[in-house]
Amino acid sequence: MTPRILVRVLAGVVLALPLGAGAQGDAPKDPFFGEALFHAHQGEWFQALERLDAELAQHYGVDERPLDSLYPWVDDAEFSVGDFELEYRMHLRAGRAIRAVLEGDVDEKVRNDAAYRLARIYFEKGQQGTALSVLDSMRGEIPDRIRDDVEFLRANVLMALGRPEDAARVLRRIQAARSLEGFSAYNLGIALLESGKLVEAARELDRAGRIGASERDEKAIRDKANLVLGTLLFEGDQVDRARSTLERVRLEGPFSNQALLRAGWAEADIAQFERAVVPWSALARRDATDPAVQEAKLALPYAYSRLDVHGRAAVLYQEAVESFTAELAKLDASIQSIERGDFLAALEREEIKQDKDWVVRLRNLPEAPETFYLVSLMASHDFQTSLQNYLDLTDLRRTLERAATSLDAFDDLILSRSAYYEPRLPSVDQEFRRLDARMRLRLTQRENLRQRLARMLRDPSPELLATAEEHDQQRTLARLRRLVDGRPDDAQTLALRARIDRLEGILVWRLESEYHERFTEVNENLLALEADVRALEARHAEFVRARQAATHSYMGHGERIAGLRARVERALVEVDGLKLRQGERLEAVATAALSARREQLSVYQNQARFAFADSYDRASKGGTP
Repeated sequence: MTPRILVRVLAGVVLALPLGAGAQGDAPKDPFFGEALFHAHQGEWFQALERLDAELAQHYGVDERPLDSLYPWVDDAEFSVGDFELEYRMHLRAGRAIRAVLEGDVDEKVRNDAAYRLARIYFEKGQQGTALSVLDSMRGEIPDRIRDDVEFLRANVLMALGRPEDAARVLRRIQAARSLEGFSAYNLGIALLESGKLVEAARELDRAGRIGASERDEKAIRDKANLVLGTLLFEGDQVDRARSTLERVRLEGPFSNQALLRAGWAEADIAQFERAVVPWSALARRDATDPAVQEAKLALPYAYSRLDVHGRAAVLYQEAVESFTAELAKLDASIQSIERGDFLAALEREEIKQDKDWVVRLRNLPEAPETFYLVSLMASHDFQTSLQNYLDLTDLRRTLERAATSLDAFDDLILSRSAYYEPRLPSVDQEFRRLDARMRLRLTQRENLRQRLARMLRDPSPELLATAEEHDQQRTLARLRRLVDGRPDDAQTLALRARIDRLEGILVWRLESEYHERFTEVNENLLALEADVRALEARHAEFVRARQAATHSYMGHGERIAGLRARVERALVEVDGLKLRQGERLEAVATAALSARREQLSVYQNQARFAFADSYDRASKGGTP
C-alpha cells in the first residue's frame, strides 16, 4: 500500500469534524430551542430544523423580542440552523444562513465562530481553496471552545490542497488537545508520510497507536494507526516491528480483518509460514463476504502447501472453492434481487434502523440476499452518498405523508369546533349584546357623575351631595309648605310655617357644613368605582378575545389548509420522482460494485481450483498428510 493510498484511506478521519459549537454550549432556557437540540443529538436533523425554524420565525414575529425566552440564545440558534442544515447536507442554505451572520454587525468572537462554520461548509463541499480563504480571514479572538477545531480544520484543508508540510506544522500545534487526541496524531503521521518524512511519520503513527482510548471512535483511530504503521513497516522489511504493531489492533475492531491478513503476510514474507497459519486460520473462519476473509481462504492453504502439508492444503482449497461457489451464488442472488427492487424495499424497513448498527443488522435479515454484501458496499463513497440520499428521501416522504395526515386531522378538528360553536354563539352573542348595552349605560352614567364632580370643584353645589333620605325629607318639607301656604294665616299656620323653615334650615346647614367631607367621600367612591370599571372592561375585552378566538379556531383556515395540502401533494410528486431516480442510481452503484466483487471472486475460485488440483496431485504422489 503506497503512502498516497494511505491518505485516501484517511478520508473518513479528516472529515470527522465535531458538531457545531452552538449545539455544545450551555443548555438554552428556551424549551423549543432545547427540543431542537434534543432531536439534533439523536441525529434527527430534519426534525431539529423543522422546530428551530418555526421557533426563530415566531421570535422575529413578536413585538418585544427581549421578552422572548429565545432572545439570549438567538445567535446560537442561528448558528445551529446552519449546523443542522450542514448535517442534513443542505450546504447551500447552510452557507447562506451563516454568511448572513458573518456579514452582520456582530461581536468579534461571533464573527470568527461564523467564519469557522462557513469554512466547514466549503470543506464539506470540496471547495478547499475557498475554505482556506475563509479561515485566513479570521481576525482577533477565537472562542476557546473552537480554537483547536479551527486548527484541525485548517490542517485538513491544507492536506486536501496537497500541502502536507504546512498541514504538519498546524497539526503539531494541537497535539495536546484532549478532544482531538489520536485524530491529530494520526493526521500528523499521514501529513509527514505525504511529506516523505517516513521516520517521523512512523513515530507519530506509533504514538497514535498507543493512546489510551475509551470511546469507540478513539479505539477505531488507534487501530487504524496501528494498521497503517504495520503496513509501512512491512513494506520497509521491518517484519518484527510490523508484527508487534499489528498485534495491537483489536481482534473485534473494524480493522481486525485487515490486520490479521497483513500479519499473516508479514510472517509469510520471511518464510514463517507456521506463524502465518495462526492469523489466517482465525481470519478464514470469519464472515465469508469480507474481502480479507476471502483472500485468507486462499492464503491459508497456500501456507500449508509451502509447509509441504499438501493434503491439508488440498482440503482447504476444496473448502475455498465451495465457499467461493456459495458466495458467487449469493452475489448472483443479490444482483437479481436488486434488479427486482427488493434491495430498496429492504432499506426502507423502519425496524432495522432502531440503533446505530442498523447496517449490520440489515445484512442478517432472513431471506434477504439483497443485503448480503451491504457492509462491503458501504465502503464505497458513491454508494454511501447514494444510500444516504435515498434514505433521506424516504424519511422526507414519510414526513410529507404525516403532514398530509395532519392536515386531514385539522379538517376534522375544524368540523368538530364548528359543530360545537355554531349552535351556541347566537345565544351567547344575544346575551352579550344585552349585557354590553347595560354596561355602556352604566359607563355613561359614571362619566356624567365624573363631569359633574369636576364642575363642583369650580362651582360648589352642596344640594347635589344630599343623601336619598335627605332628598325625601326635602320633598316632604316642600309638600308640607305647599299645604301650609294654602291655609289662612292664623297662629297654628304661622307655627307650622316656622317649624318648616327651621327644618329646611337644618337640612341646608347640614349640607353646607358637611359639603367638603361629602365631596371627599364621593371622590373616594368614584376612585373605587374606577377599579371596578377597569376590571369590567378587562372582562369585556377578554370575552371579545375569547369570542374572536372561538371564531378564528374554525373559520378562515380552509383556504390555508387547502394551499398546504396542494403544496404537500406537489412535494410528494417531486420526492417520488427524485426517489425513483436516486433508487435507480443506488441500484446501479450496488450492481456495479457487486459485479466487480463477482469478477474478483471468480478469479479466486479459479485460482483455488487450480491450486486444489496441484495440491491433490502432490499429496497423492508424495503421500503427505
